[in-house]
Amino acid sequence: MTRTLLIACGALAHELIDVLKANQWNHIDVQCLPAEWHNTPDKIAPGVEQKIIQNKSEYDHMLVAYGDCGTGGHLDTVLRRHNVERLPGAHCYAFFTGQETFSTLAEEELGTFFLTDYLAWHFDRLILETLGIRKHPELRDMYFGNYTRMLYLAQTENEERLAQARYAADSINLPLEVHYTGLQPFQNALEGIRIVAQ
Repeated sequence: MTRTLLIACGALAHELIDVLKANQWNHIDVQCLPAEWHNTPDKIAPGVEQKIIQNKSEYDHMLVAYGDCGTGGHLDTVLRRHNVERLPGAHCYAFFTGQETFSTLAEEELGTFFLTDYLAWHFDRLILETLGIRKHPELRDMYFGNYTRMLYLAQTENEERLAQARYAADSINLPLEVHYTGLQPFQNALEGIRIVAQ
């Protein structure tokens, strides 16, 4: 059996493990990079390249579970150099909804702040603390004043996570809407980059 390494954003770790276990894709190992790098996307491309170089002799295939994620095309440049494929699209929101659904959701209200399970769970640390809003509340409107809603892309129907999403929306003064995605669109995206190759 061939061995595959999936290099992933830490924000996708929980969903990745769930999909891999559900499908018994036991030939795939996952190594994650820090989810916080979305606030400093210049770290993503060199971080992924380092993982590729460190592991290329150990695996038959490598795949990357990132979108462009604000790297300005630098991640794709790295992946072309090493002949490694990644999930399609600009960011993980499209993985969770499917590209067509994401485009519809984004176009119906351009000022949408998208929230995932991971981001809802870590909103205090990743947004309020990292962006300085906890210490300087006046920054909230500077960052989020042009948004008109928060759209929670819920991978599960979980009341605790829904409460966290409500807290996140209240924290930046946005109305909350919920769109249940499940994990099937994410699984489809993984299958689209031949994640099941054995």
